[in-house]
Amino acid sequence: MSQDNARSVDSFADLKTLYAAITASPDFQRAFGDPIPLSIIEPGESPSEHDMPEPLAAQAECGAVIATIFDLFSGTRLEPLAAEIAWGFVNSFHFVASRLERREDALVDELRDMLRRPDLSEVFNSELEERQLLCQSTTEQREAIECMRDYAAHVYSAQSGWPWSPSRGTRASPASSATQIAVQDFMRARDLAARERYLPKGPIVVASGHADWHDWQPIWDRLDLVRKRVPHMTLVTTAQRKGFDAIVAAWAGDRGVPLVAYTLAGSGRKAPFLRNRKMVELKPVEAVLGEGSGIQANLYQVLRKAGIPIHAFRKADQAPLEAVGRPGARRRRNAAA
Repeated sequence: MSQDNARSVDSFADLKTLYAAITASPDFQRAFGDPIPLSIIEPGESPSEHDMPEPLAAQAECGAVIATIFDLFSGTRLEPLAAEIAWGFVNSFHFVASRLERREDALVDELRDMLRRPDLSEVFNSELEERQLLCQSTTEQREAIECMRDYAAHVYSAQSGWPWSPSRGTRASPASSATQIAVQDFMRARDLAARERYLPKGPIVVASGHADWHDWQPIWDRLDLVRKRVPHMTLVTTAQRKGFDAIVAAWAGDRGVPLVAYTLAGSGRKAPFLRNRKMVELKPVEAVLGEGSGIQANLYQVLRKAGIPIHAFRKADQAPLEAVGRPGARRRRNAAA
């Protein structure tokens, strides 16, 4: 090792820091470190051996893509645009991951359709194995891209101060072949994984407020107090990408709290109020609301009628905009010190 690249270790604390710097995170190790032996990288391709990117390299380069945008624009007239450009990079990962997930779902539907008409012939089993491998390969690709998206989103949040956000088992028939049973096991495992990803557990805390909101510190402080009482909480917001909801989402990302963005279902003037009623049906244990439009006023009313404890904030009580910095700006200053 050259002198330029050598790093000294003077204590166990230094050793821990050095190890972290040269080791990929567990998420990247899971997504990149143990690839399936054979894969089909595109529909219509034959199964073959393909390397995966090294976990540490994938993590480092993924983070560098986002961080470089902020570094390049920092201190220049383009600095206000850095977050917008970096958001697009993260969204590219999300777009590809979503496309892979749709392909994966379609393949699972095909496998289910094949299992409804079992055929013990060798040709059928060969086709079944190939569709399963294609589905597994697509799952592997999706998980890798999602891992990169999540890490890129983490870097985006650290740099900008705000979170990034995007716009059952079966019974084997006695006549089933071994291949068909393996497919059923695979789909069962996939269903369980999806259930864990999309249905976080824990008491619900609802949060919503005006899109024009800047004073984040009182909201973060109140959410910290709520979390002390409800340590395994899941936050549900009204899915606005700026203002009060974005402040809440930033807190959730910083604290590692699951967050569900409850988007509108349908259109029309009644849709937000229908969503308010649906949010109350989630049986939240507390709510954190900021003064806003008639939508927030209605949410306050239905929550109060249901007897849900509410922490309310008034817009007029905010600190002046010029006195409020972004959460991420403070973290970056502390890191540089």
